[in-house]
Formats: sequence, C-alpha cells, structure tokens
Amino acid sequence: MNRFFRLKENNTTVKTELLAGVTTFLTMVYIAVVNPAILSSAGVPFEQVFMATIISAVVGTLYMAIFANYPIAIAPGMGMNAYFASVVASHNLSYQVVFGTVFLAGILFVLLSLTRLRELIIEVIPNSLKYGITSGIGLFIAFIGLKSSGIVIANPATMVSFGDLHQPITLLTLAGLFMTLILMARKVEGALFIGMLLTALIGYFTGFLKFEGIVSAPPVPELFIMDISGVFSHGLYTVVFAFLLVTLFDTTGTMIGVAEQAHLLKDGKLPRANSALMADAVATTVGSTLGTSPTSAYIESTTGVAAGGRTGLTSVVVAGLFFLSIFFSPAIAAISNLPAITSPVLIIVGCFMMEGLARIDWKVFDDAFPAFMIMLSMPLTSSIATGISVGFITYPLMKLVSGKGRSVHPILYIFGFIFLMQMIFFPAH
Repeated sequence: MNRFFRLKENNTTVKTELLAGVTTFLTMVYIAVVNPAILSSAGVPFEQVFMATIISAVVGTLYMAIFANYPIAIAPGMGMNAYFASVVASHNLSYQVVFGTVFLAGILFVLLSLTRLRELIIEVIPNSLKYGITSGIGLFIAFIGLKSSGIVIANPATMVSFGDLHQPITLLTLAGLFMTLILMARKVEGALFIGMLLTALIGYFTGFLKFEGIVSAPPVPELFIMDISGVFSHGLYTVVFAFLLVTLFDTTGTMIGVAEQAHLLKDGKLPRANSALMADAVATTVGSTLGTSPTSAYIESTTGVAAGGRTGLTSVVVAGLFFLSIFFSPAIAAISNLPAITSPVLIIVGCFMMEGLARIDWKVFDDAFPAFMIMLSMPLTSSIATGISVGFITYPLMKLVSGKGRSVHPILYIFGFIFLMQMIFFPAH
C-alpha cells in the first residue's frame, strides 16, 4: 500500500489518509440525498438515481485513486443535476433522451482527455467566461433551493417574491440554513452533513420526516436507460455541449484548486492531469447509462486535504464509504422527500460557486459584461445552456467592437456563431 500510493514520498501515513477520506466523505455525502431528490423531480425513479449516484461516485473516485493517485473525489455535480431536470421539464422531453446527451458528453470528454484539444479548449476560453459560468450555476442552484423551500415563491406581478414564513417547511429550511451556517462559521468539519442531520432530526420530531425503514438490500438499477437517437431527432447539440463544457471547466478548476492546496502542482502544472480528467469522463459515461447527470471533481476534497490527505488512498476510503451507503436507501429516500433538508445545502453550495467573481476584472467592460450576462441569464431563464450561449456570443462581439478582435482565439468566433445560429433557429433547445 505504501509503495502503490507512495505515502512516504508524499509525507503521509495510512492513518492520516483514512481520516482524510472520512472527512471528505462526510462533507460530500449530501449528494447521495440531493441528487436523487433533484433528478426524481424530472421523473427518474428515485432508486435508479440513488444507485447511479453511488456507482458513478465509486467508479470515478476509484479511477482517480488508482490511475492518478490524487485525494480527489468524484460524484455527480451540483448544478448539472438541476440543469438536467430543467431540460426535461422545459422542453417536454423524456429523461431517457436527456441521459443520451449526458452519455454523448461523456464520450466526448473521454476523447478530449486523450487529445491536445482538451487542453486547447481550456486555454483559449477566457477566465471571465469560466468564472461567469461557474458563478451563474451557483445562482441557479441557490435559486432552486430558495424556490423548493418556499422562501421564494411565484408572483404574477413581479415574477417572484418572498414566501410565507408561516409555512412550517419554510421555517424548517431557515432553521437548517442558520444551523449549517453557524457550523461553517465555526469551521466544523462536515458542516454540510451535520447541518442536514440536525435539520432531519428536527423534521423527525416534528412529524415532517417519516421513515419506512433504515436499512435494506440495495435496489437493482436498470441498465442503459439513455436514448441516444432522441438527442439527434430533437437537435439537443447545445445541451450536449453545455454538459461537456461546464463539466470540463468545473472539474479542471477543482482539480487545480485541490492540487494547489495539497502542494501537488509541479511548476504550475498538474502531473497526471489526463488520468485525473479521465476519471471524471469515465464516471460521467458510466453514470449516464444508469441514470444520473454528469459527474465532477468535488471541491469538498479540500477538506480531506486539510486533514492531511495527499494520495489516492484518501479517495479509496471515500469510494468505500459511498459503497456502504447503498444499504441505507430507505433512510435516504425519506430524507429526500423533505426539501427543508436539502434546500440549505443548495443555497450554501451556490455561494461556494461564486468565488470566481473576485477574479473577474470588472473594470474591463468587454470582459465583465459577457460574464455578467451569463450570470444573469442562467437563473432568469432556468437554463445553463442559454447562459453559456449568451456569454459565447457577447464575448467575441464585445472584443471585436472594442478593437481587440485579434486577441480572441478563432475557436471562440466559431463557438459564438454556432450558439447564435442555435438560439435563432432552435430556441427551444
């Protein structure tokens, strides 16, 4: 074990790696609740999503451990699950067709991870657009949390307005939110998970959370539920590209951030980057065949790094704990039916994703405005793809009229034109 994971070389021990793995798992186990809750709203059977979530997390995280030897966990990404549900609802599509877009995005991600094109795409897309996309998703996620809990409600006159604080679920959500915020402010490890647990306990004793069981045999998921032909018949190319693009940026940024914290970067570059990215690509492809949205590297991995994790042994522990969780599906299903438990997590994770705003140069208008339009478009249109399209159209246009057209890579002009045609001729998708 010491030789395989190079523990001495990375100045760590088995005990440290075990503790780091448990820490990372506790901070991200919420995805086993949140992901089925969100995707089941799109009609996907809860048990199917639950098993797909666990299996994709185990596959991706083990791949990361064995082939990249990094303490980085993989699981279905927040934001992409909400986007998945919105695509199904907004365009009256079957979830099988949308899983087809996820599968194709996963295949493209695998191919990109084997070529120089992956690095080229990352390099040519400006940081302002990358940060705008991530932040826009953060706003989208937070809005979903506010809406599902009743903190924000529909209003015909103003589109949205503040909810009714007399509603018990809304009050329970606020209680859960403030408890979790206190835990995070006190830097308690596993604050998100503990906050969910405390909210669940209050819900249980007040009669809003009812269990029909705790432990059971793992449900058997259906295989290959995606409909690839429907992707082409509905012209869902922008959706495929949205899944690919956001997953690519989110995973790359997270990996660099975690590796930097763990002092794993060499001359500013990430060794074995292709293997690390391939872990996400493989997990996304496998997950789509079983019933979950794209996977991503989890920023919660930084908590394991903070606890001393430096190698893939940390990731092995995370994968093992996720595997054990398949025996607790009844408890997780009951929890997912109470939005007050998951909504605070959506709101707080949305905040996490706003970090990149500080890196946008707001004084350079032709950089700032496209990022602003991305962030504005995503929550207001309930579409991540629309936000990306607006950003890729406005960025090269702004640079061109500002006399900086030569600073824009030709690929961005191509993307901008494709997205413009998509919005004009295929606005429904």
